[in-house]
Amino acid sequence: MGMKCIGVDVGGTSVKLGIFETTGELVDKWEVTTRKEEGGRHILADVAASIREKVSSMGLDLKRDVVGAGLGVPGPVMPDGNVEVCVNLGWHNVNPQKELSGLLDGLPVKSGNDANVAALGEMWQGGGKGYGDLVMITLGTGVGGGVILDQKIVAGRHGLGGEIGHIHVREDEKEYCNCGGQGCVEQICSATGIAREARRKMESTDTPSSLRAYGNAVTAKNVLDAAKEGDGLALEVMAVVSRYLGLALSQIALIIDPEIFVIGGGVSKAGQFLIDMVQKDYDHFTPISPNKPKLGLATLGNDAGIYGAARLIL
Repeated sequence: MGMKCIGVDVGGTSVKLGIFETTGELVDKWEVTTRKEEGGRHILADVAASIREKVSSMGLDLKRDVVGAGLGVPGPVMPDGNVEVCVNLGWHNVNPQKELSGLLDGLPVKSGNDANVAALGEMWQGGGKGYGDLVMITLGTGVGGGVILDQKIVAGRHGLGGEIGHIHVREDEKEYCNCGGQGCVEQICSATGIAREARRKMESTDTPSSLRAYGNAVTAKNVLDAAKEGDGLALEVMAVVSRYLGLALSQIALIIDPEIFVIGGGVSKAGQFLIDMVQKDYDHFTPISPNKPKLGLATLGNDAGIYGAARLIL
């Protein structure tokens, strides 16, 4: 039996955990509830207890059979592992990697921002497998991202590397983004943004559409499903989304020039239909060369975080 490594992905509702072979095969995965009370001070103790229990139940020895654990957290992580703030968890000025290591008898622990860590997971065993340079974009409730160059996370000097959702792309946006800016990628290309774009379109036009049956409860999935069916209004909405996502990707391509963009998150479930739409706009904004980063889909889903966390420690 070979050495194992552990991946921990801390989310606002639950903590996902996985035990892996050091070659990348997932051996087992499970979850524990994220206890956010008292400033989230129970979270790491719960994680450590759960790891001990799982390792023991598998007949493994923590010191002898496990090389270490990786930790993905929902906030900026400094190079020394320090986390100034994790709003979703209630953490302020903590060093979760140092703390978890202490709770696990000095087991090596490395940490990173959850979006960056998910990108590392996709590079290791997902949609970016076989590539050393990739940028991942996650289109979910918000828009996240991660930059991997030479198989290493690029977090930047201030932890802002990969904050793709907050690239400014739209000049005429009046509403404010959660970040305080206006016209961010996240305001248009997230699941929330797509639904909002559809509501705006329904209010401003009389175009008949199957989306009108949903009214203000319309979702990104409704929009994408209708667009696939050829619904005119839904296609207009997706043309806006695709234009601004293509613009953002072109800007990243001309700065970083990775081998591949890997698109994940709930919106990416639209699959090749989404890729084909974005590809047209992306090509339009990058006429400089036919040799440029390709567009692909993430394949690990919600497990990308535990894969990437485990890879951190190797």
